[in-house]
Amino acid sequence: MTWSDGTPYVDELADGVHAYVQPDGGWMVNNCGVVVDGAGTAVLVDTTSTERRNRAVLAEVAKVSQGAPRAVVNTHHHPDHTYGNGFLPPETLVIGHDRCRDEVLAAGLEATKVITAPDYGDLSLRPPELTFADRMTLHLADFPVDLVHVGQPAHTTNDVLVWLPEQRVLFTGDLAFNGGQPFVLEGSIAGFRAAIELMQSLAPAVLAPGHGPVCRDEDVPLLLSRMDSYLAFVQEVAATSYAAGLTPLEAAQKNRDNPYRDWAETERFVGNLHRAYTELEHGTSGWRRLTVPGVWPDMVAFHGGPIACHA
Repeated sequence: MTWSDGTPYVDELADGVHAYVQPDGGWMVNNCGVVVDGAGTAVLVDTTSTERRNRAVLAEVAKVSQGAPRAVVNTHHHPDHTYGNGFLPPETLVIGHDRCRDEVLAAGLEATKVITAPDYGDLSLRPPELTFADRMTLHLADFPVDLVHVGQPAHTTNDVLVWLPEQRVLFTGDLAFNGGQPFVLEGSIAGFRAAIELMQSLAPAVLAPGHGPVCRDEDVPLLLSRMDSYLAFVQEVAATSYAAGLTPLEAAQKNRDNPYRDWAETERFVGNLHRAYTELEHGTSGWRRLTVPGVWPDMVAFHGGPIACHA
């Protein structure tokens, strides 16, 4: 199966390394990963948003590994990447950044009240049980798996890259969207651009994004460059529009016809402008909280009606 088939599929990235890819990559429809060593032990990268989708992920994991997964790494706290933690076996350790645990606990199940369409199933909140501040390495039977916090707010405050240096495979979480607009409302535009520079420095041969199809070879730097150009565009629009006294919604509407208008989830443009305005007003040295529920009405208005979720 491929992205165009429209159904979830497993993409082998290297020997024992797989991405579980979920079209259409929109709201609450994310990708996961599974890394299996020579002993058959699995480490997962993220879970997903609903009980049904997580059962499907675990069924695929069982085909390529033995026993319960040893651990799952949450790349950040967002519900599409963490709501499935509660469906994992108790012996599977949940790992994430220090702030990932804090944010999972603080957010609770609030997202189910904002994006109400999916049948989430019998959700139970399960935050990371092992946390770290900067870097951590998981030593599997055959090779290491490096967990790297990007150092500053980017997509969120707690973004973690999962890097397999021997295979040169990078799981980015939502530090990469392939085909959709990046989302920086809860992070920082400057920080996201710094995270892109970090990912470029790793020079991965394969990149598994948080949403969208896997990238390989020359498509990897191309995707990262395009995302950086998009974020620069958001900064430019924000600077001009803020000086003109426009609101973020007015700025987005005025600049609706732009080079990125065909990327999915165009309503994120408004949320990103809210973050850019905040950085113009207060600078980038002190992070300030913005929430999806607080900006969602502007995003719906820009979208022109209810925002679809296919989870």
